[in-house]
Amino acid sequence: MKRINETDSLNEMILLQEKKHDIQLAILKDQFDAAYESIKPINLIKSLIHEVTTAPEIKNDLSTDIIALATGFISKKLLVNNSHSPVKKVLGTVLQFAMTNVVAKHSDSIKNIGSNLLNHFSHKNKS
Repeated sequence: MKRINETDSLNEMILLQEKKHDIQLAILKDQFDAAYESIKPINLIKSLIHEVTTAPEIKNDLSTDIIALATGFISKKLLVNNSHSPVKKVLGTVLQFAMTNVVAKHSDSIKNIGSNLLNHFSHKNKS
């Protein structure tokens, strides 16, 4: 009689281990599907865009960089103005690079000066 109980308990333990294995296999499959979905190129792009649009420090840096690049581009266009001279083109590129770096490094000071000027002119117009 003792053998039957041991056999039954052993069979129960085997069934429990099989159920545990099936549950772990299902969890592993779910994790694999989630990982596979996350590395699809479209999902990588979506997550990158979401991170860029939600992170305030990235937004601030991105806006600063865009303003710096635009300032450099405008300064080059003002200097070169469709010139065919290679010297002017090189100087325009150097000026663009310099203006972009200056604006990027001193963006907070430039924003403060711009807001102060805007406030000054808006107060003059009111009075």
